[in-house]
This record gives sequence, C-alpha cells and structure tokens, in this order.
Amino acid sequence: MRPKDEILRQLNEIGIRNINDLFYNLSTAALYERAIRRREGSLSHLGPLVVRTGQHTGRSPNDKFIVKEPSCEDKVWWGKVNRPFDDKHFYRIYSKMMAYIQNKDIYIQDCYAGTDEEYRLPVRVITENAWHSIFARNMFIRINDNKELEKFKPDFTIIQMPSLQADPERDGTNSPVFVVVNFGRRLVLIGGTSYAGEIKKSVFTILNYLLPQKNVMSMHCSANLGKDGDTAVLFGLSGTGKTTLSADPNRKLIGDDEHGWSDRGVFNYEGGCYAKVIKLSKEAEPEIYETTRKFGTILENVAMDADSRVLDLNDSSLTENTRAAYPLTHIDNIEPSGQGDHPKNIIMLTADAFGVLPPISKMTPEQAMYHFISGYTAKVAGTEKGVTEPKATFSTCFGAPFMALHPSVYAKLLGEKIEKHKSKCWLINTGWSGGAYGEGSRMSIKYTRTMLNAALSGELDNVETFDDSFFGLQIPKEIKGIPSEVLNPRDTWKDKNAYDVQAKKLAGMFHENFKEFEKEVSDKIKNAGPNKF
Repeated sequence: MRPKDEILRQLNEIGIRNINDLFYNLSTAALYERAIRRREGSLSHLGPLVVRTGQHTGRSPNDKFIVKEPSCEDKVWWGKVNRPFDDKHFYRIYSKMMAYIQNKDIYIQDCYAGTDEEYRLPVRVITENAWHSIFARNMFIRINDNKELEKFKPDFTIIQMPSLQADPERDGTNSPVFVVVNFGRRLVLIGGTSYAGEIKKSVFTILNYLLPQKNVMSMHCSANLGKDGDTAVLFGLSGTGKTTLSADPNRKLIGDDEHGWSDRGVFNYEGGCYAKVIKLSKEAEPEIYETTRKFGTILENVAMDADSRVLDLNDSSLTENTRAAYPLTHIDNIEPSGQGDHPKNIIMLTADAFGVLPPISKMTPEQAMYHFISGYTAKVAGTEKGVTEPKATFSTCFGAPFMALHPSVYAKLLGEKIEKHKSKCWLINTGWSGGAYGEGSRMSIKYTRTMLNAALSGELDNVETFDDSFFGLQIPKEIKGIPSEVLNPRDTWKDKNAYDVQAKKLAGMFHENFKEFEKEVSDKIKNAGPNKF
C-alpha cells in the first residue's frame, strides 16, 4: 500500500486539504463495516448492501455540464446534451467543494477504466460515503497489486459529495444538483445527488471524448463471446434488454454496458455491471438474479423486509429504476480478460411500444448506420408525467447523453469498422407485438433469445427473407422454435389497417428525427431509413 503522505500530497495538488481521515482503497468487507456503522445502508438476506439514494433515483441529465475551455471548445458537440459551463462558475463550484471537504472523512478508490492496457484510463474516485466507494470498486477495474498501486497516478479525478448542493442563482446550475466535467483540469465534480450512476456515466463521457480521438470506437453496448470465440455486441438504450440478453449461459460475458472497439478488437471499459432489477425473475434472468443474493452487491432503492431482510424485487414504491451494482466476477460465465475479437455480429436493440417493428431483421451496413445514428426506442404510458401513449425516443448512437463529440465522429468510426471487419448487422425489437402498448403484449424473452441465438449461430445467414414494406428491413421467413406469424409484426395485429397507421406514424417520426443528421451522412445512409408515405 502506498504511503499516506504521498496520497495527501497528490490531494493537495488538486486543492483538497485539511481532511479528517483518509480511507484509501479499502476492501469491500472493510467498506461494508464503515457503511453500516455510518448508517449508509443495511445488510440484506445473503449479503448485498441495500442503500437509498433519496430524492434522486436516476440520472439528472439537465444538471450535467462540460466546462468550455481551450482544450475542448472546438471538439465538443455543444447543445442540449453537452451544455457549456464557464470557468467562473466552475471555479465557484470547485472552491465550494474544496471548502466542504475540509475536516471530513473521505474514501478513495484508485482504479482503471478499460481492460485494454493500451487504452485504459487511470481514474481516482473520491467520495464522502463508504457505499459509493464500494460502487466504484465494483464498477471499475480493481488494482490488486500493491506495487502497481504505489506507482498509480490518476489521469482523471472524480469527486462526488452528495450532501453538497449548488446555489443555481450564484453557481450557474439548473438546480442544487451538479455534474461538471472539466477536460482541461481532468476533474469531474458531482454534488446534490446520491445516485451512483452519475459516477459511472461521468467516466463513460470522458472515454467517449478521449478514445475516438485515438481511432477507438466508443460504444454504449454489451458484448459477449461464443464458444468459437466469435464476438457479438448489443447496442441499446435502457430497458431494451442489453444487460439481460448479454448474460447468456452459452456465451462468455465481456461486459454489459460500455465498450471500446480498437484495431485490436473489443474491450470492456468496466469491471462490473449496473443492472436494473425491477421485477427481476429467477426463471428469465437467472445469472443476474443470483447477483442480488451475493455479498459485495450494492442494491439501490430495492425494497426489503425490515425484520427478515428478504428483498422484494417486484416493489417499485421507491422507483422503477431499482439497480444492482456488482463485480463481473459475480457472474459465472465471463471472459476474464474483458476483451474479444472484432465483432462478427452487431445487434441493435429497440423496445418498440408502437408494436410495428419486426422482432428480428437483417440490416445492410447503411441501414445499420441509419439506425445507429437514430438510436430509437419508445417510452410507454406511465413512465413519465404526461406520457399517455407510446412516445418515440431517439438517442443518437444509442447513448446521446454520454457522447461528448459530434455523432458523425462515432458513426464514421462504426461504418469504417463494419466495412473492414465485415460484421453482420441485425435489428431486434424486444418491445410490443400484436398491438401497441396497452393492447398488444411484450415480446417473450424466450422468443427473443431464440431469435438472437439463431442470428449469432449463423442459422440465419442463408435463410430466405422478405421485405418489410414500411421500414425496408429483411425479415426471416422462418426460425426454428418461433411461430411464423410472430416474425411478421403485421400478422400479429387483428386490425391490419390499425397496424398500417401506426407503422406510417413511426416511419414519419424516424424521418423527422433524421433531418438533423442528413447533411453529415451519405445519400446511401440517408436513404436507408423507412419508406416515405
């Protein structure tokens, strides 16, 4: 373990002084003891630590800012997603945080983001709560070699102080919550929220900024390996099945959420998973379910009986966004290196609540580019105030809130890599069939897994297909184990005219959304979207 005075010297360099006590790279067990003693969380049945995040049970996208300074001002994709923050307000927030930390205990985890040594980022995570230190320990790549720790020097430092709130009028924020990224000073400041996902996604934002400048495609996707070593990546927004479908007993998990694709292949950014666990089923998702019964897992806002300490994963009284943060080693079937070859198959997931997209379809490279840039899924009624019918959501590159550069940068990289490595591309709809949300039903996960496995195994490479008349996609005519009428979404609707109306409506939404990107792409990509009506 490195000397404490060296750590204090490094902290002093970034302005952290006069702290009370420093807890450096504590083990999970030691952090459990601290968290429980400080009443930060409660021990549940079989060992997970259950915590509450208070008012904020999800990310605060409107409270995230990037400091506009010389090193990044000509590179960042400024706008609704990447909101500029000036130096004056950053210094005010920074000074307030440095003053706040004085005389407090702090927890530090030094770790890496990125399993590929050539591209990994040394990250230091500083928190005021022990449980957030466990989260960082779970989510990033641990350093178990003391000699390596002694030489560790962070490239970026993330300081998270949930109890410190901003004053919007004076500090230039939208609310008391702030997530401020400063690429020039290699700092991220987080305050006003205990939601641990802000730490994880801040690191993702940093890598999404740095790595494409090194010709590494940065991806919001899961990835796994087949028995023959074939790599598959699965793009998708929250709720589309990215984590669920990548945890397959017949394929080794590389990672469930964030990856890079370099000239050497695919590599995981993380050392853990941050999975939604609301209504988690032992039968449908056994691998993830088991992580909710293991020591070391952090469970955010999951209901628990106060006496028996037994969990109720179906209880959404605190939030629909209940989460489990656990190290990858909690999953039995993983790829220990966190790396794989160039993807043989690329899957783009969507949860179409309009019920009109096919459950699986082949895409040309141009169609894959179109759908990657579009990043479509749908919110359903009841998920947000005022949402009374399915609402189309387009998040470019399947992760717009975390993409610091212009979407064309990521799209260009993806297109080049698909062409070079001849990756096969698929669109899978894990959403509704037989009608829109409220009338139809969600696609069976058993069917989705069967279709996905057929694509990955090569079973669908030469199968006969037919054209989808609305979206221009190629739908397989048959897949073993799937009723033929399930494959054509129009056949699952009783009212075919109603299907046509919904399909045209969604196609129009695609076209309207894509207008923003038409000037940046070729005609082939622009024309690879849905048919126009």
